[in-house]
Amino acid sequence: MVYGNEDIDLPSGEQGIRCVILCQSLTNTFTPIYVVRLDERTGNVFILAGDNIEIEIYRNGLWRFL
Repeated sequence: MVYGNEDIDLPSGEQGIRCVILCQSLTNTFTPIYVVRLDERTGNVFILAGDNIEIEIYRNGLWRFL
């Protein structure tokens, strides 16, 4: 899939690094991670963890809680 001349079949390097950092932070507190998924529509990485933690990581590596 091509989106704005950028291939989004894989996460960007920034997303990959941020995902590892966030997942390590979650597991350091023994928070289970249930889903890590690349949204093919937006190119954002989605993390579902713990009882009610949802995180979205944008292509540029910035992230937010949902």
